[in-house]
Amino acid sequence: MTGRVRASRSLPDGPGGVLSHSQRFGGSLSIAVITGSAGLVGSEAARYFGEKGMHIVGIDNDMRKYFFGPEASTEWMQKQLITSIPQYEHHSVDVRDEQTVFALFRKFGRGISLVIHAAAQPSHDWAANEPLTDFAVNATGTLNLLEATRQFSPEAVFIFTSTNKVYGDVPNSLPLVEQERRWELDKSHKFADKGITEEMSVDQSMHSLFGASKVAADVMTQEYGRYFGLKTVCFRAGCLSGPNHSGAQLHGFLAYLMKCNVTGTDYKVFGYKGKQVRDNLHSSDLIQAFDMFFNNPRSGEVYNMGGSRFSCCSMLEAIGLCEDISGRKLKWEYVSSNRVGDHIWWISDISRFQSHFPGYKVKYDVKALLREIHDKNYERWVAPSRSTYA
Repeated sequence: MTGRVRASRSLPDGPGGVLSHSQRFGGSLSIAVITGSAGLVGSEAARYFGEKGMHIVGIDNDMRKYFFGPEASTEWMQKQLITSIPQYEHHSVDVRDEQTVFALFRKFGRGISLVIHAAAQPSHDWAANEPLTDFAVNATGTLNLLEATRQFSPEAVFIFTSTNKVYGDVPNSLPLVEQERRWELDKSHKFADKGITEEMSVDQSMHSLFGASKVAADVMTQEYGRYFGLKTVCFRAGCLSGPNHSGAQLHGFLAYLMKCNVTGTDYKVFGYKGKQVRDNLHSSDLIQAFDMFFNNPRSGEVYNMGGSRFSCCSMLEAIGLCEDISGRKLKWEYVSSNRVGDHIWWISDISRFQSHFPGYKVKYDVKALLREIHDKNYERWVAPSRSTYA
């Protein structure tokens, strides 16, 4: 898990590890380092910024396979990126490996203009099995990247894919009303109209060990912005999804739900009567927000980011949408115990980001998101001769 750099393509070194002017596109800083590059967010970012002419340095060692098993492997996406993006080079590097991370940043130096940190251990349940691994990946890995950026690429914009789980189970103390197919927030509450803002406390709550490690990474990212002046941002995301997601039972809600529906796999709903509510953001909508921040960065920023009221659903509602799209019934069972630290109701208020970046809008609602997941993955999921998993 901490192997040396393996690159499919590479740029030559400039003097002192800094790229020469001729190695930059358009005479400007043009290298994007993307961790978790074969995952949902990373792969979307690699394609997007690659199409803009940036050289993409992808970091991904398929830890998702270790976390969740072969069905969650991102190898299929890694192969796609290598073959479809001319300016993409892949490095099978573990973000916990300080020396190798530093060597990579030293190589490209001030040629790096953008760092997107999307690598993570993303599961509540898995974190409890290996707390040291979870913290090392999520917290120490983030610190390694921040310090590498500070030492070798201090002008780069650092974007951290954080999570709404930094708020722990505080959202569960909100006044919720049970409806037929979902929990809803009492209409008199200040969060009812647009969702939960960044003013919610991250303290004095049950986070799960995953949530705690992400809090550490989130706060450290802020601190490198405020203390050292780096251009950093934490996007505290709700549920992220899209056709590139290698969904598994412990992570990847919509993608895994649709896959189970298409393949006839049993699905389990954990707690809250299946009425728990999530906003869901397409990875391309998230990358649009990343690009806006990249073009007009700030230091030490924090934004809640999700599908907002425009794109949200309960578990029961999502099951119904999957069945409508696929034309077949889902085989599922209800487990009364909820996951530790899990939210009953979460909808992100993205107003703060929109106030800083007017014009940003979420394009995909839940139905459109599920439709694209289904249409772009159907053949791969059902093909009996497939050699890799999604």
